[in-house]
Amino acid sequence: MSYNDKIISSTAAPSVLATNKLLRNTYTLLAATLLFSAFTAGIAMATNAAPVYWVITLVGYFGLLFLTNALRNSGFGLIAVFALTGFMGYTLGPILNLYLHLPNGHQTVMLALGGTGVIFFGLSGYAITTQKDFSFIGGFLIVGILVAFLAGLGAMFFHIPALSLAVSAMFILLMSGYILFQTSLIIHGGETNYITATVSLYVAIYNLFLSLLQLLSALNNNR
Repeated sequence: MSYNDKIISSTAAPSVLATNKLLRNTYTLLAATLLFSAFTAGIAMATNAAPVYWVITLVGYFGLLFLTNALRNSGFGLIAVFALTGFMGYTLGPILNLYLHLPNGHQTVMLALGGTGVIFFGLSGYAITTQKDFSFIGGFLIVGILVAFLAGLGAMFFHIPALSLAVSAMFILLMSGYILFQTSLIIHGGETNYITATVSLYVAIYNLFLSLLQLLSALNNNR
């Protein structure tokens, strides 16, 4: 091994160790936040909590997201992460109750949950195993999410079921792409904070699950 090779090897090793540590911390925190979200969702379901008005959901989500980002480099960032994911889990509880009372509701929820898990672990595993750089899709994802969000608002205000289903299908593809994108950022050094990495993956999983839930419910009820 030449002198230059030794230098490259010595500088690459800490980078690999740092990446592995970031992945470990991110997935550990992600698992904890998902469990906490399931807990708060369970509380909302058990108490038959009323659906949270969408304006409150958006204000709470963006407010807690801003707080988490501001505190991401301190210990208080962990508290903010659990506040955010706990709030989102609580808003999910009433939605799950509504779907569970529909025909084939239990089957739909379980399929959406299983599908979300398969997609997340499959895409994350693919990005980690292949080490491919998916940063090039970042711009496309931003535009796509903005378009899908505006289309979703239009479907809600004008009560267009077909558009709502199209938006759900778009979000499934976009969130799948975002999982690849975010995992790639972690691997290639584009993301170095495990708190922001966790929040990004959590939001992708949350939206992926909701979109699958809506799409599968429509398919089951149209049989």
